[in-house]
Amino acid sequence: MTQIKLNHAEMMKQLDEIKRALDALVLDGPEDAGQNKLDFTEKWQEREEMIHQFISQYVTIVQKNVEDTRANVDSLKEQDEAIVHR
Repeated sequence: MTQIKLNHAEMMKQLDEIKRALDALVLDGPEDAGQNKLDFTEKWQEREEMIHQFISQYVTIVQKNVEDTRANVDSLKEQDEAIVHR
């Protein structure tokens, strides 16, 4: 039978690194740009705002995935310990 081993401590360490990287991510919004009134500049700023929103949504999703993965890893560890103690 194939055996799958889960290194709980290593997994949690990697999840912590991902969380720190996400927390360190700082994006300046396009509102920080000057007050140029060219059509091109306006469209560019709209696109920048949209990209900023997409990245913010992506960060939120990744943070949720990290939390879910952490909970799943803990659950697997608990199940594994319960099986061992039988």
